[in-house]
Amino acid sequence: MPYRLGVDVGGTFTDLILVDEKSGSIHTAKVPSTPADSSIGVMNGVAKICDNAGIDPSGISQVMHGTTVATNTVLTGSGAKVGLVTTKGYRQVLQIARSYVPGGLGGWVIYNKSAPLAPLSCTIEVDERMGADGAVVRELNEKSVIRIKEAKKRKHRGADHLAD
Repeated sequence: MPYRLGVDVGGTFTDLILVDEKSGSIHTAKVPSTPADSSIGVMNGVAKICDNAGIDPSGISQVMHGTTVATNTVLTGSGAKVGLVTTKGYRQVLQIARSYVPGGLGGWVIYNKSAPLAPLSCTIEVDERMGADGAVVRELNEKSVIRIKEAKKRKHRGADHLAD
């Protein structure tokens, strides 16, 4: 019997919900989060909810994961410095972030653009392409990404040294 599992990892607790796809019955569980390794809290929760429901974990056909920890990190801007790898030709898409609202809404809708998570200086373009259907049109060359990343690192180290 297939089950769906939802997991939300928070700073204090990890919450789980298990749904029996056939009967619609629902089971919930709450376990302490384990900030040093959130997978431990998740696995403790899976064991607890499966035990409460009387099912084997192999009966879970789908897992949906959310994390309040990540959401809060994004909202407060307290995470690590990140970079963005994007398809060649799309480097500035998040920086531009234009929007068009058709019809009568356009006169009163205001879009306050927030700063992107990765600044333009930490954005690299790679020569790859996926189609609208998700099929690979031009395969990513992982070695070229590593070369670009290393060159970017050297450039930033040099700029930091010059600023000192």
